[in-house]
Amino acid sequence: MIYDITPITFNQLDLLSAGHPQGGFQQTGHMAHLAEPDVDDMDLIGVTRNGVLSAGCLIAWTRGRLGLEGSIWLGPLCALDDPKLLEHMTRGIRLAARRRHAVSVTCWPNIEYQRHDADGNPIGVPDTMILDAYRSCGWKHQGFDTGYGKVVNRWNWIRTFDGIKDEKTLFASYKPRTRWSVSRAKTSGVQIRELTADDLGMFASIEQKTARRRGFTARDENYYRRFKETFGSRVHFMLAEIHAGELLTRLTAEYDKLAERLDLLRTQYENHPTSRIKRQEDDITRNLTAMEHRLNEARALASRGSVIPAACALFVEHRRETVYLTAGALPEYRAYQAPALLVHEGMLRLCVNSTQPRRFNMYGITGVFNDPDDEGRGVLEFKQGFDGHAEELVGACTLPTSTIRYKLVEAVHAIKPLKKAGQTEDGR
Repeated sequence: MIYDITPITFNQLDLLSAGHPQGGFQQTGHMAHLAEPDVDDMDLIGVTRNGVLSAGCLIAWTRGRLGLEGSIWLGPLCALDDPKLLEHMTRGIRLAARRRHAVSVTCWPNIEYQRHDADGNPIGVPDTMILDAYRSCGWKHQGFDTGYGKVVNRWNWIRTFDGIKDEKTLFASYKPRTRWSVSRAKTSGVQIRELTADDLGMFASIEQKTARRRGFTARDENYYRRFKETFGSRVHFMLAEIHAGELLTRLTAEYDKLAERLDLLRTQYENHPTSRIKRQEDDITRNLTAMEHRLNEARALASRGSVIPAACALFVEHRRETVYLTAGALPEYRAYQAPALLVHEGMLRLCVNSTQPRRFNMYGITGVFNDPDDEGRGVLEFKQGFDGHAEELVGACTLPTSTIRYKLVEAVHAIKPLKKAGQTEDGR
């Protein structure tokens, strides 16, 4: 075998990513263009094997305290069945780092380390070969952690669609609570539409309100515009809207129909009282009471506008998967279950009905399954409702490329927790 390390183009990276079992939108030329304003520089490195591009990655360089540090998001794209391939890929990464006098490069291989069922129980055994392969090439594994990743999620929720042919079979695969939520949204006037670039201010507004409520940092409208421009038809900004005017009209018609039916039953009962008619009368009376409550809600809703934004979601398509990247929802419309319908429509439109079969990556969970007080409990239960499994990735691996400066960085990271502990002790 003849291996060569070579710079590659955006187009070459896209083609490699599209056909690679570790491929994802993070390792594409589109991602490079999107990230360009936020990083200091980038390199695209490939390895050819007998003249065929067989491995590659995008390295994003950012400036740390002691120099440049590289990041390879969900990469490199490098199969592990050929040890020499990872050796040369690592050598190419190291050479790129040394040309830039970088301190280190951290990668997050897009390889499943351990699969878990819906309750978090391991399926099979962990793939320790991944760690062995990377360690043998000089990478330092940063450990197995839980929680949401600061850069890349180590734990993701994955849904596949074997045996799912249409909306009916997809809907039937959900847990009962999720089926109720999707049905509730549909009968409550919630409709899903895809946003154009001109509508992204609405998307950003919902995201920012969600971020303030949940304590994370949201992107601004300009970022989402760049996302749309960069990924084009591969990205889908979806908005869930409550069509309050239509809902009020429909509920009013249903209420009037029930009221007419009740009047008819009362007349029948007066003329010929039976227990059957009485039971029907009581049932419709209860239904009318419930309908009146929904009518009052619809009237209050319609007073805010005929069409009201309630939730949003961003989906990114790749040849291997569709990623449910980010989402937001307004809490005042929680009862309308708009987020559930957004996910349902994303799966249906972009996976089940797609001409290219692909999995649905619901993205981050914390990896904690047995703690009801965990910060990600609500997110986990929401995603569990759509069926699927948990995918545990191997996590971060770091390649030191300037030994002295890297040791200084390690020392700083080691001191920080001690300093924080001392401050806590002093303040007690």
